[in-house]
Amino acid sequence: MIITVTLNPAIDKTVYIEEFSINEVNRIKKIRKDIGGKGINVSQNLNNLNKENLCLTILGGINGEFIKRELEKQKFNFKIFKVDDEVRVNLKIVDLINNTFTDVNEPGFKISNKKINDVIDYIINIAKFDDVIVLSGSVAEGFNKDIYKKIIEAVECKTILDTSGKLLFEGIKSKPYLIKPNINELRELVGNDSINSENEIVNVSRELINRGIKIIVVSLGEKGSIYVTGNKAFRIKGKNVEVKSTVGAGDSMVAALAIAIDEEFSIEKMARFASAVSTASILTEGSQPGDIEMINELMNDESNFKFI
Repeated sequence: MIITVTLNPAIDKTVYIEEFSINEVNRIKKIRKDIGGKGINVSQNLNNLNKENLCLTILGGINGEFIKRELEKQKFNFKIFKVDDEVRVNLKIVDLINNTFTDVNEPGFKISNKKINDVIDYIINIAKFDDVIVLSGSVAEGFNKDIYKKIIEAVECKTILDTSGKLLFEGIKSKPYLIKPNINELRELVGNDSINSENEIVNVSRELINRGIKIIVVSLGEKGSIYVTGNKAFRIKGKNVEVKSTVGAGDSMVAALAIAIDEEFSIEKMARFASAVSTASILTEGSQPGDIEMINELMNDESNFKFI
C-alpha cells in the first residue's frame, strides 16, 4: 500500500482575477476552495487513479473540520491526528489575462512533542516492507527539520521524499528511495548555483545517487523533467498545453511515481506515466486530479522522450 504523510495540511483557496495589480483594488471573478497539503493532494490523485492508499494528516479548528468532511465525502482512507490550533489557508491568485499563478501560504499550526511522537510511532507501526511512503511538503511548527530523516531511518519500506530546504537536506542523509527536487533545490543541495545543462544535472544527481538514493527526478517546470538512476538518464520535455492551474501538479507527479514504484514499473514507463499524470492535472482547475482518458492519451505519446 501507499501511505502519504501530510504534516502541514491546508485549505487551498484559489481566486481568479483579470489583470492582478499590486497596490490596486482587484476584483475577484471566481473563487474555489480545495483541501490541500502536498500529501493530501498526492492521495487525491491516487484515489483518482484507483490506487489504494492511506492518507495520514494532522487537523485542527474549523478548517480542519472542513478538510475532514471533504475526506469523508471523497471517500479517502485516512488517519487523523487532532490538534487544537487552526489549519492554515493557502491563497492562490490566478491572473486570467497575464496567465500568472501566485501563491501566498500561511505557516500553519504548532504541534506538541507528544503529538509528534504519536505520529512517528504510528507510521513506524503500520509501515510494512512492501509499502511505499510519501513524505512531502512543509511541516508544522514544532517539528524538527530532521523529522523526515527520522521517519525514513525508522521504516524498512521504500520512501519518496518531496520537500525543500533543510527538510530535504537532512532527509537525503537517510537515503530515501526517490527524491524529486526542482532545479533550484538541486542546486541548493549540491551548493552549485551554476548548474544548467542536462549533463550537469545528470552528473550532480549521480553524486547524490552514490550516497544511496536510487532515483532522482529533477523538475524543470514547464520545460519538463529529468530522470536519473545509477545507469540511465533521460528527459521528458514539457508539453505545450493550456494551463488552467499549477496547484498540485507536482503532487500529481509524485502520486504517479509512487504507483510506479509500488507496481515496479521500468524507469522509462515511470517517466512517461508521471509526465502524463502531471500534464493532465494542469489542464484542470484548482488542485483537482487530471482526466483519466487524457492521462492515457498522453501516456502513449513518446515524442517528448529523450535519452541523455
